[in-house]
Amino acid sequence: MKAEHTRKLIVLAAIWVALLLAPYWMAPLGGYTALATRVLVLGLAAMSLNFLLGFTGVLSFGHAAYFGLGAYGAGLTLKFLALSTPLALVAGMLLGGLCGAILGLLIVRRRGVYFAMVTIAFGQVFYYIAFQWSSLTGGDDGLRGFSRQPIDFGAFKLDILSSANSFYYFVLFCFALAVGVMGFILRSPFGRTMIAIRENERRSRFLGIPVERHIWIAFTLSCFFMGFAGALYALVNNFADPRGLHYSQSGDFVMMAVMGGMRSFWGPLLGATVFVVLQDYLSSVTVNWMSFVGLLFVLVVLFFPRGLLGFFQRSKA
Repeated sequence: MKAEHTRKLIVLAAIWVALLLAPYWMAPLGGYTALATRVLVLGLAAMSLNFLLGFTGVLSFGHAAYFGLGAYGAGLTLKFLALSTPLALVAGMLLGGLCGAILGLLIVRRRGVYFAMVTIAFGQVFYYIAFQWSSLTGGDDGLRGFSRQPIDFGAFKLDILSSANSFYYFVLFCFALAVGVMGFILRSPFGRTMIAIRENERRSRFLGIPVERHIWIAFTLSCFFMGFAGALYALVNNFADPRGLHYSQSGDFVMMAVMGGMRSFWGPLLGATVFVVLQDYLSSVTVNWMSFVGLLFVLVVLFFPRGLLGFFQRSKA
């Protein structure tokens, strides 16, 4: 037991060392810092979805709606309210999370494919609103005219615009905060209750657990994390567009979580890394890059049901 705990600590330390040094070891391998930043943001989005899917057992195919709402919330804040990066992040997170909380009340009693289809339907409503409301969102051209700003601490300013590396470490700091909160929740009694619902919902009811309330809270928290990831994504690109709310983007997040290992905490980050790196490389070679990623997804589902991280853990064991 002690050896297993030590091994987990070593793996955790290795993950954070790799993330801290990513701008330096990626360049010799043909990568670049902006790619590592995208991996962090989309990895956080995949982990946010997995908070609901992997640890509560509820599949949402409309989570991109809250990702896109987070992006629009951050962009609209910077463009119309205040030139403040922290305020933009908070606004994006609140917009995604509060919309998720409201809609979660309407769908929390659905299960299985019905839950997934209702989340798609609501997600597409947000997509078409963003697509049609061109006077506010820019429509199909997207929301432009904003950019991330230096963070003013009064005595000094943190200029996250000065280089790609400085912005990467800012995103890494935000990623660490979100992941730390997520991990704390999952280790709490509430997190254990989520897993109990995933394993056997009927038995959880017999134990007196208010299942719908716990699923609603898990759904809401997942939407807050997803909105935060969307706000970061708007800062990465200085841009927000309706595709960020589309169900196809939700499908990408599900693929990342399943490929990496949806019942492990760090699996979705590995899945996002594989997905984003393959997308970046293959899209420069062929316009049919998604066919190759889809083939990899099918192979992982068929031969590695616990995902890539589960396969590596079993190989080392």
